[in-house]
Parts: sequence; C-alpha cells; structure tokens
Amino acid sequence: MTCRSLFLGISSFSILLILTCESGAGEWPQILGPSRDGAAHGETIQREWGKATPRELWNHPVGQGYAGVAVVGPRAILFHRMEDDEVVEALDTTTGKVLWSTRWPVQYHARIDPDTGPRCIPLIHNNAVYLHGIAGRLVCLDLKTGAERWARDTRRDYQFPESYFGVGSSPLLVDDKLIVNVGGPQDGGIVAFSVDTGKTLWQSTATRASYASPIATVVDDQPLVLVTGWVEFVGLDPESGDVKFSMPYGKRGPTVTAANPVLIDPHHVFLSASYRIGARLIQIKSPGAVCEAQTVWDADDLMSSQYSTSVGSRGIFYGVDGREDGATPRLRCFDPKSREVYWSAENFGMATLIRAGDTLLAMKTDGELVLIDASIDAYHELARFRLFHTTTRALPALADGKFYVHNSHTLKVFDLGTPETAR
Repeated sequence: MTCRSLFLGISSFSILLILTCESGAGEWPQILGPSRDGAAHGETIQREWGKATPRELWNHPVGQGYAGVAVVGPRAILFHRMEDDEVVEALDTTTGKVLWSTRWPVQYHARIDPDTGPRCIPLIHNNAVYLHGIAGRLVCLDLKTGAERWARDTRRDYQFPESYFGVGSSPLLVDDKLIVNVGGPQDGGIVAFSVDTGKTLWQSTATRASYASPIATVVDDQPLVLVTGWVEFVGLDPESGDVKFSMPYGKRGPTVTAANPVLIDPHHVFLSASYRIGARLIQIKSPGAVCEAQTVWDADDLMSSQYSTSVGSRGIFYGVDGREDGATPRLRCFDPKSREVYWSAENFGMATLIRAGDTLLAMKTDGELVLIDASIDAYHELARFRLFHTTTRALPALADGKFYVHNSHTLKVFDLGTPETAR
C-alpha cells in the first residue's frame, strides 16, 4: 500500500484534496477511514435485514482505551491498555488470531474519565504503524513484525500541559511527514516528524492540543494542513510549517474540541463543537502566497457536536448534535452552507458515524448499531442491532464488509454483508 495526496473528483458540488491511502475497498488505515472523512469507499453492506442479525465473526479481549482499530490487508491493529502497559496487537482479520504483540510501560492517571487507555487511532502507511499514546509517546512499529523502528516522548520533548483526558489527537500523514497537534508552548504546538526516523522536521505555533485530528487539503494550488486546536483554528504549509492563517475557535475553561474539521469543497470547511462553542462555516481563499480565512456563519443551534465528526455526501451532512452528558443528542441531516435542516431524529443519543454509499452507520455509545438511509427526505431507519450492553465509545471501522467495534472489554467483528437468521 502506498499513500499520497491527490485530487478526488466527487461531483459538481465539490472537488476535494483529501489525504488518502491508495487502498481499495476493504481497508481502514487511519482515523475515519481511507479519506479521513468517515466514508467507506467501495463498501456494500446489507440494507434489508428483516428479523436477521449481523453474524459475529470473532472477538478478542480488550483493555482500556477509546482508540478504534485500523485495518490494512490481513491485519487489524488494536491499540489499548492492559494494566500499566500500552499494548499494540496485530490481529488476523479472518480469524482474530494474534499475529504479534508489542507493549511499553505508560504513566498516565485519570483526572475526570476513569478510562486511562489510548484515544488515538493507529495510522498505517506502507509497512509501518504509527501510534500516539495517552501520555504522548509517539511510536513507529513494523507492520509485519511489530518491531519498534523509532519512538519519541513528545511530553518530555515539548513540555505540553496536562489535559482533561490525556493525549487524543491522531497523527496526519502528508508525504514524508507525520504531523501532530502536540500542544507544546514555544513553537511546539504543531510538529512534523519524519515518518522514517521520527526526527523533528519542523515545529510551529503554540497551539494547545485538542482532541480533534488534523486534515489536509489544497486551496488554489496551496497545500494546507488544517488543525482545530483547543482555542484556535490554524492553516499551515505542510512542507515548512509556516502559518498561512489563524483564527480563534473554541473557549478556555472546562471545554473540549474533539470533532475533526470537515471539508465541504476546496474553499469551505465546517467546524463543530459543544460547550457553547457551536458550529462554524469557514471560507478559505489563497490568492498567490497569501491565504485568508473568514467566517461565513457561526451558530450554536445547528450542529454542536461534543466529539462525533459529521460525515458528508454530495454536500449534505449527517451529524450528532449535543452532548453525551447533557440532554439526549439528536441525529440531523443538514446543509452546512445554507444551514437548512432536512430532518432531525430527536433523542437519538450519542453516536459515531460512518457512511457506506447510501447507508449511514451510527454506532451509539449505548452499544446499539443503527443503519439509516442516507437521504434528505426523512429519517428512515433500516435496522437496529444490540452489539454491546455497556458504554461503547471507540470509533468503529468498516473494511471488506466487516464492522470492527469495541468497548472496554471486547473487540467484536461483525459481517454486515450477509445477515444471519435470527433465532
């Protein structure tokens, strides 16, 4: 598998530059899938279920942590915590057999959430796996053997302040650089590391780390990395780390910014957060060497997501509005440009989302998986399955028709292509 940045013509509505791994259907190599936008390319899942249920293919014990799995070829990479160690395991996607396991000690103690495991999803590139641990250990492992190639202690190197829930921003791959919202002061906010050696290639800004993960794009031939920090939104040149624009976003105090920025088209990006921060549509212009970012609208009544990233389809977005620890969140279908809401499923509950063609998969934190028709006409539920009976927060993955999801006890893998007759 090779990775590169490329233009993907989606439709007349948008032509986006997305960071993608050149992998066909059946791979989920990083947070929110191949395109880092929650879209499962080339995946076809069963839409008509009747009384049938998804067949569980295999399961595997899991420790603490909210990091979802990454999947490439015959390997699913699981990152979790067992006692005082962070553990990385490569599992056979067909059988669940452990192919290799690597671990290292970690020192992180909970402040608010009792879970002390990693939050960042593994990133797989070529024959390497990149991990960002709960205490800031950045590690590169060999995909086939699990042997450590290099490691960096970003907490020691960049002295970032302790956060509410530990480290939670998943790295971004751009060419030969691993770009991370480290969150350190004195130009240690956003750092680019060599994918081959772990050496610092550049460091820029004092942007405090959030729980959102960076994305890449191109605006008028200007490559950009877009980073939603704790209290600002930043665009940087991925080659040099030069800041092209910066604007306030977020609030100081007991707040969290966790939903990833989402590209709508080459000039518009959508941000969303809860805690009275709200959503924002930003227009980015890049005439020559100058890059401008301006707010098109800013509101707290459309899509204020605590941590779930909205997913789009032909300019129409689906997202979870609200907080898990507040009033019951609602699932909405909306146009982020016009702010028109096509439908709302009130009291839906918190969920993380994947779009597979015309089907929306909503993995609820109460352990239910809901399949929904991805249309604008009305909320149309296709099926609903109980996968767990306990809180389930880790981001799911969809690869080759297999749905990977875990709570703090068990990773389960289900076949969403062939229903099993319910008993």
